[in-house]
Amino acid sequence: MKYTLKFRIWHWLNAAVVLGLLGTVFLRKTFLSWRENSVILMNKLNEFDISITELQAKLLAKSIRAGMWEWHIILGYALAFLMIYRIFLYFKDSSIKENFNELTLHKKGVKSLYYIVYTTLFFMSISGFIIYFYAEIGLTKESAHDIKELHEALFNVLFIFVPLHIAGLIIAENGNQKGVVSTMINGREA
Repeated sequence: MKYTLKFRIWHWLNAAVVLGLLGTVFLRKTFLSWRENSVILMNKLNEFDISITELQAKLLAKSIRAGMWEWHIILGYALAFLMIYRIFLYFKDSSIKENFNELTLHKKGVKSLYYIVYTTLFFMSISGFIIYFYAEIGLTKESAHDIKELHEALFNVLFIFVPLHIAGLIIAENGNQKGVVSTMINGREA
């Protein structure tokens, strides 16, 4: 299959944005976890005979990661734009259209997985906006929290998809679909 330049640019921008978003979540859940860092701050400051409350430690720990979290928001805007552009490409770019009924069972499975991922990304874009602008659109903090829980749960779809996608490409390149990666880079048919 030969991909147009528009689709290839979209693909690589989307990959960079999704990896950036995954990276910010990874940092938030590990090295920049406010729960762990607030304890570290309290203990370290205690060594200097400085006493702070748990709330103060929490606020300090959250402020350490604030800049990184701004990147998550910026990348969320980029993802929303890319999802809108992907919808446009779906209707305007014939290089990515295949007759679903004519595909092999494997290709139908792969295509279905992509639709699940696109739907997940689209929902995550919308839910991210809802979480960020909950007060402006008239939602309660509790409703925004519920949406945030779903937003975070759907993160697992992407967390599973990315390694599966990479593994599938490695298998395809070493199997009967040689050149599938270079096709997405240079646009020439494999």
